[in-house]
Amino acid sequence: MEAQKVILYYCFTPLKDPDAVRLWQRNLCESLGLKGRILISPHGINGTVGGDMSAVKRYVRLTKEYPGFKHIDFKWSDGHGDDFPRLRVRVRDEIVSFGAPDELVVDRHGVVGGGVRLTPSQVNQLVAERGDGVVFFDGRNAFEAKIGKFKNAVVPDVRTTRDFVGELDSGKYDHLKDRPIVTYCTGGVRCEVLSSVMRTRGFSEVYQVDGGIVRYGEQFANGGLWEGSLYIFDARMNHEFPGETKVIGACERCAAPTSRFYNCANLACRKLILLCDECTKDNVSTSCSPQHADSR
Repeated sequence: MEAQKVILYYCFTPLKDPDAVRLWQRNLCESLGLKGRILISPHGINGTVGGDMSAVKRYVRLTKEYPGFKHIDFKWSDGHGDDFPRLRVRVRDEIVSFGAPDELVVDRHGVVGGGVRLTPSQVNQLVAERGDGVVFFDGRNAFEAKIGKFKNAVVPDVRTTRDFVGELDSGKYDHLKDRPIVTYCTGGVRCEVLSSVMRTRGFSEVYQVDGGIVRYGEQFANGGLWEGSLYIFDARMNHEFPGETKVIGACERCAAPTSRFYNCANLACRKLILLCDECTKDNVSTSCSPQHADSR
């Protein structure tokens, strides 16, 4: 049986006909037997797909033949096409749903006015030179940081990406506007937009981890500034980098260390629950408690 792989990627570039790109991408993935999720907008493309390695390689080659996509940074990981329930290719106003499509300016080089990109080595260098003055700012949903984050990072209280604009406009982070801010997210796409939104709101020195947590973890694994596991949006739920991974998550039932999320057993609920192995032995434990249900 052929080995399978999953790729994560994005590209900000102006697309005059997003629906034509959608049809091309859907036909391409279907012909190669790939599953996953691809979002397309006038600003570009954002996707995660998986399947047989030969099919994924062909997908990468053919996608790069499109002029605007030739410089896409495809991030490879172990996984299967079956980690995704089906193939979904859709057109949206934004490839990252900040709810502010009119704020984002994109040209053929990418996002205009975003943060300065730092390689993983440059991130470490910045911290070595400027110490505690550097602020890591999590660009993901707050629950993702429960199992992994950069050390001493600021984790905004957001349930969805759309909450970031209101969170920044609230003024609760104004005291950080003159500090060096390093934004980060899974693969880099959310920080492309977040760093631009932050600069528009007066944050004077904004950076982004180029390639996101994925690229940082590939280089430094568990020996750098990252601690814990990486949450991912498919059936795998989380990914751990090589070496001994620090477990920073806590079971919602008994507070035991864990990094494993589970879907609530209540089919009407979309909440993810952080549980240890012992608590998952009782099926009742995989349902939200009353207080969790009330907070949805």
